[in-house]
Amino acid sequence: MRPYEGIKIIDITHVLAGPFAAYQLGLLGADVIKVEHPKNYDQSRDSGGDRALNRQQMGTGYLTQASNKRAITLNLKHEKGREILKKLVKDADVLVENWRSGAFPALGLGWDDLRPLNPRLIYCSMTAFGQEGPRGEQTAYDQLIQATSGMMAMTGTPDVNPIKTGAPVIDYATGTMCAFAISAALFQRERTGRGQYIDSSMLDVSLMLMGSHITSYLRTGHEPRPKGNQMDRASSQLYQAKDAPLMIAAGNRGQHERLFRAVGRPDIAAQSSHDEREQLYEKQTEELQKVIGQRTADEWEQHLQGSHVPAGRVRRLSESLADPQLKTRGVLHQHLTIEGVEGPVTVPLAAFKFADGGPSIETPPPRLGQHTDAVLLGLGYGREEIAKLRDEGAI
Repeated sequence: MRPYEGIKIIDITHVLAGPFAAYQLGLLGADVIKVEHPKNYDQSRDSGGDRALNRQQMGTGYLTQASNKRAITLNLKHEKGREILKKLVKDADVLVENWRSGAFPALGLGWDDLRPLNPRLIYCSMTAFGQEGPRGEQTAYDQLIQATSGMMAMTGTPDVNPIKTGAPVIDYATGTMCAFAISAALFQRERTGRGQYIDSSMLDVSLMLMGSHITSYLRTGHEPRPKGNQMDRASSQLYQAKDAPLMIAAGNRGQHERLFRAVGRPDIAAQSSHDEREQLYEKQTEELQKVIGQRTADEWEQHLQGSHVPAGRVRRLSESLADPQLKTRGVLHQHLTIEGVEGPVTVPLAAFKFADGGPSIETPPPRLGQHTDAVLLGLGYGREEIAKLRDEGAI
């Protein structure tokens, strides 16, 4: 039995952070009902590198995090659409939404509106800047939060900055943080019997990701500088091997000593105190680069890892995905068939495993509104009534 079997989640989110949060819970057994507008559906359905899939509203941006979900369409601007949602809420455990602050209360679907219908409901709102404050009603995406939070300014090199990270780290971190918050609220409910409101902000999440930098700045007043691939210690930064870049991450004193002994420089290995590594940074870097340039990155990776020194060749995504290590971890799941999609589709599963009852994918990503009729029938609507709701534009 997976942790969230029997938990019902209403997922009224779009793009990345919100769907990812619900996806993580769905992998662990929750019944996730994805709610979309019949026409203005989740824009991730149109995103990704396969344009043919985009035209079918089954883009890879959507497929990535839609497994194990049921999909229905509701027009929440239509009175009858809101009525259906309220019926769903009555026996739901969680509602997740990531629309602009104030949008759901304006529809009569806010926390204060829905709590009387279900006092045990966990209601999670995910916004750019939070529900209140000077920026409360502003909107943003991952890259804007990276820019606003200070993350971009510290990313890049002294000569080339600011730079956005290659992956949408704020989105994924926000989704992960909200999945954690929802889990905590569900655990709390087991003790109190009461629901909870979660106010999550992408800006807040970005600050958590920069926690050590924030503490340092507030203590010293020194802005974090963009250092690129060069770090504060010669033993922990990027070097150019004979054929490719090699990242060495020998951060602590013991690793520093093992690194320089492994490359045949016991004299530098002895220069391992905090002050020595700081004062001799440039000289240690110069000497280490001379040695690293004499062998290939793969040779150094094998040699250094054999000496318990963290090091690895810089790989492209295609190389990383071909690493045999992934097969032992079960990080990826292949859908052999998805309705309306030609050929197999491989998606990320989860970043952890359980000994028993862990994350798993049971059903493929659903088409737009695929389960609308089934869900409404379960709520007591008749087929003629459902057809009429569709004609009226409520579903």
